[in-house]
Amino acid sequence: MKEPYEGKSDWPAGNILWFAVMIWFSSSLLSQTAYLAIYGLPYDATALLKSLGPVYYFVLILELAMWGGLFAMGGYKFYRSRQDPMMNPATTPVSQ
Repeated sequence: MKEPYEGKSDWPAGNILWFAVMIWFSSSLLSQTAYLAIYGLPYDATALLKSLGPVYYFVLILELAMWGGLFAMGGYKFYRSRQDPMMNPATTPVSQ
């Protein structure tokens, strides 16, 4: 008899990072579209961020950290996909 499927109690960090990147990209696109529809020209994102004052640096560091995390996870996955499957017991099929 099969055991009922039990879902994972936590999401992998990679999924959460991808969701964060997609939300950031979508919100930027929608924000730019709304501004363009109202004023007829795109806003200058750099001038807008600099108008935040010292908070600008926090936003800049947060965005750089998100991109760094995305590239690091992508690089790690690429590295793991290139390893010999016999060296990595997590990816070798289990015979029964």
